Amino acid sequence: DFGTSGNLRKSDLIMWDRQIDSWWQQLTGEAIVGEMTGTKLTTIPAPMVSWIDYKDATPDGQLLSRETGFSRDYNRAPYGGYDDLGGAPFLFAGQIDSKLPAMERVVGMDSISSGVAYPFSLFQSVPIVNDTVGDQDIVIFYAPETDSGFGGFNTDEARVIGSTVVYDPNLNGQKLTFKLESDNIVDEQAGSFWNMLGEAFDGELAGEKLDPIAHANHFWFAWAAFFPEPDLRTAESFGS
Repeated sequence: DFGTSGNLRKSDLIMWDRQIDSWWQQLTGEAIVGEMTGTKLTTIPAPMVSWIDYKDATPDGQLLSRETGFSRDYNRAPYGGYDDLGGAPFLFAGQIDSKLPAMERVVGMDSISSGVAYPFSLFQSVPIVNDTVGDQDIVIFYAPETDSGFGGFNTDEARVIGSTVVYDPNLNGQKLTFKLESDNIVDEQAGSFWNMLGEAFDGELAGEKLDPIAHANHFWFAWAAFFPEPDLRTAESFGS
């Protein structure tokens, strides 16, 4: 089990494990100091979605309490400027890749292809991405109305940034393709309706669920720092 070391590398958190005392890079899940150096943790799907999407899909789901016994203000962002595309990362001395603003968010999937990334700006013109990465078919759903976690709960400070989820579109031996239809996620093969948790809730495929693909939403400066030759897929990649 892990704690925070208090150190940053390329402005990215370094964790330490309490069993062996190795140091681990947060973004890559790789041990970089100590006995476990070179070992990499397995990434598991853990999408960030809006509260409303989670609550609608999981009415009996559990919510982490803010009553932790500590006096920390969980409504206050620990760092400033991270929701400003013109902002600068905290304690980052490296070269910023000029292809995107430093604080542009990207969908990264190093678990299936080293460095592949989809910028959030892509979803303005391609709200649902049907793509293939290596041998892996993927679909990315985007919810545009999700607030940033940096702004605080029940305040006017939060910036709307959107959120993403990634799934394998192959279901029961058939590859599905998806589109946005009147703000609804619909598959083109059966015409069923899907939510952000990858569940069909109406139509022929109601009750079916897509397999999630491990991904994360990272800032561009960090992604490019750890993957210096990223496979950046922009609107031009999809003819938009």
